[in-house]
Amino acid sequence: MKRALVLFEDRHWRQLRPLTDLTPVPALRFGASDLAGRWSAASGLPLLAIEARHDPMAAWADAPAAQTVPATIDEVIVINAAALPGAWLAGALETRAPSLWLGDGRVVGARLPVAQLAGGLGRGEGFEAWLLSLALPGFGAGAEFLTWPWDFVTRNGAAIAADLAAAPGSLAGDVHPSAQLLEPGRIRIAAGARVDPLAVLDARGGPILLEAGVVVLPHTVVQGPCVVGAGTQLLGGFVGQSTIGPGCRIAGEVDSCVWQGWANKRHHGFVGHSVVGEWVNLGALTTTSDLKNNYGEVRVWVEEHEVATGTSKVGSILGAHVKTGIGTLLPTGAAVGTGANLFGGGRFTPKRTPSFAWWDGERSVEHDLERFLATARTAMSRRGRVMLPAEERLLRSLHAGTARERREGAAG
Repeated sequence: MKRALVLFEDRHWRQLRPLTDLTPVPALRFGASDLAGRWSAASGLPLLAIEARHDPMAAWADAPAAQTVPATIDEVIVINAAALPGAWLAGALETRAPSLWLGDGRVVGARLPVAQLAGGLGRGEGFEAWLLSLALPGFGAGAEFLTWPWDFVTRNGAAIAADLAAAPGSLAGDVHPSAQLLEPGRIRIAAGARVDPLAVLDARGGPILLEAGVVVLPHTVVQGPCVVGAGTQLLGGFVGQSTIGPGCRIAGEVDSCVWQGWANKRHHGFVGHSVVGEWVNLGALTTTSDLKNNYGEVRVWVEEHEVATGTSKVGSILGAHVKTGIGTLLPTGAAVGTGANLFGGGRFTPKRTPSFAWWDGERSVEHDLERFLATARTAMSRRGRVMLPAEERLLRSLHAGTARERREGAAG
């Protein structure tokens, strides 16, 4: 029997905001790839389709190409993109078809004859409801989920180690003889990557992957587990236990973070235990706090509610297109909405900043949308990217939908 994989985004995408304001869940980077890539690797199945919100899917510039259903496919395995692969998968695959897998109050996945799938393809956000409407026999699956933004931080190191565990070391890139590689058998440097003199790649704590086009300048320390995405430049300092997406420019100290891609931190400053959205620009000496003075549990604002994280180590959750001025200080558990601009250097920002807010250190006003869009287009053009119509629609819709939140923040 030949199978193919279908991924879907469930209704809980809102709990991952602001990371999912512009990005479908399967496109979020975690471990050694995005979630779609992780599930393709974990299942060993060809990816047939992704069902998620239409505009975020259209704004995903690197989305896998849509596939027609091959005549050779007999069955599809449907997986919630936010679920984490694990031992549960083998047991779920042994259930009879058709079947629905349930766990933690969510739909984990399903087995379907390929003929039954036709009614669900193209439904996007409605795919989960369609799947439930089939009234398939239900089975328990002990899957865990990426439920909250900080889960990307707390689980990422283990995910990198798991993703790279079976991959042997490979030094196909250009490594200067005076660069120091500690445990090179756990280091993969893709062809086209470059490691300069006096750089250190330390894989004693976990594997390291440098993708094509990565540049590691002198006096940079990379500590595993760590994945550095294609075309990213590490410009000096320390990067450890992190996933850095493609096209980033990183200097200073970065510890236990996930950068979705195309972001800038070209200067000194500490960013720890944080998730950084696409197209973020952090001004010189921008610094996050990732531990309270009393070592207590961190709480983070998500969807207008403050949520206990269950951990004492959480830095900042930054939505796409966030910008900070020089000397910006972000408090422990800061949540900064998409398109916000923070430039009150030397003062702690609010713990919660709405999308498109313009905070000057004393008060918050609304960022002019047209000026924001012009700046965003300029920033994207500097990486050779163009703002897609779907992304502009999302930004305009988000700006309109968060106006009340910004007004209330300014009044407060």
